[in-house]
Amino acid sequence: MDQKNKCNLDLKSRIRRIPEFKGVVFWDITPLLKESQCFKDCIKRLADHYREKSIDVIVSNEARGFIVGAALAYELGVGFIPIRKKGKLPYTCIDLTYKKEYECDTIEIHEDAIEKNQKVLLIDDLLATGGTIKANIDLVEKLGGEVVGIGFLIELDYLDGRKNIGDKYDIFSLIHYKNTDL
Repeated sequence: MDQKNKCNLDLKSRIRRIPEFKGVVFWDITPLLKESQCFKDCIKRLADHYREKSIDVIVSNEARGFIVGAALAYELGVGFIPIRKKGKLPYTCIDLTYKKEYECDTIEIHEDAIEKNQKVLLIDDLLATGGTIKANIDLVEKLGGEVVGIGFLIELDYLDGRKNIGDKYDIFSLIHYKNTDL
């Protein structure tokens, strides 16, 4: 079996499970990223899902979300906008504090990053409880952007993060983990 077909069949084998990291199970995408063909395959599959949608920009949260979001923006030929932890962006920002699985966090985006009614695709590496992506949605919508989709490399189905996001959005994940995968 060639490397490309092997990647298509077994992306889960490229995700490293770390059972105890800051009090949670951590799903490490580094092994997947280091295999160029697998990384390309992931970006292509995400792009194929969203290619026909009208998208102006991709917005991603630091840090691992940047890796996937920037590559996908390049593939789709659209702009990329970062959401960062408070104090990391150099221009005037709006911010939002939210609760994550293991701590509270404050994120921010430049106040002029998104134009009113701009079509935004949110991309992150992982959907767990949905707190981070919900905060991203809130920031984008506060600036007047329209979220046209939300994509992830990994979704932890057993944490039911989609409930926190709601059913208003097109959500797509390449890899799904269930309780039985623990």
